[in-house]
Amino acid sequence: MTESWGRYPAAAHAAEVPIAWRTDAALPSERPLLPYACGRSYGDSCLNDGGALIRTRGLDRFISLEGDVLRCEAGVTLGEILELTVPRGLFLPVVPGTKHVSVGGAIANDIHGKNHHRAGTFGSHVRRFEILRSNGRFECAPGDPLFDATIGGLGLTGLVLWAEILMKRVPGPAIRMEAIPFEGLDEFFALSDESDAKFEYTVAWIDVLRDDRGIFFRGEHAEGKKRGPGAARSVPFSLRLVNDFTVQAFNEAYFNAQKLGRRKKLQHYDKFFFPLDGVAHWNRLYGKGGFLQFQCVVPTADALRAVLKEAPPSPLTVLKKFGEVKSPGMLSFPRPGFTLALDLANRGGETYATYIRLERTAIEAGGALYPAKDARMNPKSFAASFPRREEFAKFIDPAFSSSFWRRVSRP
Repeated sequence: MTESWGRYPAAAHAAEVPIAWRTDAALPSERPLLPYACGRSYGDSCLNDGGALIRTRGLDRFISLEGDVLRCEAGVTLGEILELTVPRGLFLPVVPGTKHVSVGGAIANDIHGKNHHRAGTFGSHVRRFEILRSNGRFECAPGDPLFDATIGGLGLTGLVLWAEILMKRVPGPAIRMEAIPFEGLDEFFALSDESDAKFEYTVAWIDVLRDDRGIFFRGEHAEGKKRGPGAARSVPFSLRLVNDFTVQAFNEAYFNAQKLGRRKKLQHYDKFFFPLDGVAHWNRLYGKGGFLQFQCVVPTADALRAVLKEAPPSPLTVLKKFGEVKSPGMLSFPRPGFTLALDLANRGGETYATYIRLERTAIEAGGALYPAKDARMNPKSFAASFPRREEFAKFIDPAFSSSFWRRVSRP
């Protein structure tokens, strides 16, 4: 059984069809279809219960690197790109919290990162791609309606075969970072305003158990050679270790360790951007039932405070202020405001009720939920989150669908 990263909900696929060659690729006969590469979406946007998955990791070839423009197949991961390009003085313009994401997945979810206030989303830096649909192959560029639908289009507009990405110049693999403890949201707002004006990368971890105190991280690419991480440690099997007691202990230890440690240091980019990748299969810590991640964006500080009042204990509560850069996709998630992400260990009805409270609070405040992290959003919330959904629906390939889309498009 193929899972998403959150391991919830369960899905049984009728077929999983690998694809290896972009030049002679053809859509499988099974229906409905959905591309699947690394499965790092948290909910069911990468699942197709009862349908077929097109396994795209075989599309893993680099095609060209001319100047700052990289062309590669859609199954190449962001980590593989960085291994190739960082020694050549190039870095991806936008990265999420894991490097184990394919280029196709980055396009489908229009991923964002710690530099959204400067760079916008991943889709803003895609120059061109080729997509295979039921009625043929098409090359798309910014300004094409199919391009706008595919960026953030959740894999529903067809199978992306390759893409061109505009990379950015960097001096090397090092990040000069700073970790600043703060006490409460007022201090976070002040740090965010100050840091966004001076630093390319900003994000915060907060402890909802202790009046929203936290650690603010900010960084820049820097000169210097830093050694990359060694082999990742692994969680060998499912362990239900995340509960209120362990979250409280972890949060206390993490806050104190960051507060007592060096506030400024030079880090390898892996440790700064992808700390959780150092523990393979960390999702097993939530047990066989998995977990739900709730991620929203809300437009105001008051709305953020309201959502945080409903937030349960979570070891991975992340907060960032989005910038004004407009995302290109019809279903792109980022927009001006504050984005909050937190993990909910799946305890059945208790967890679902908590999710509903968080969802209702965010939507009533004029916010939106992130499909790549979602497993429970209802159709009304989806409609409120994405006002261009009907325009987008016209570009869905009739051969494609997903568990997520069938759930949120119900009448």
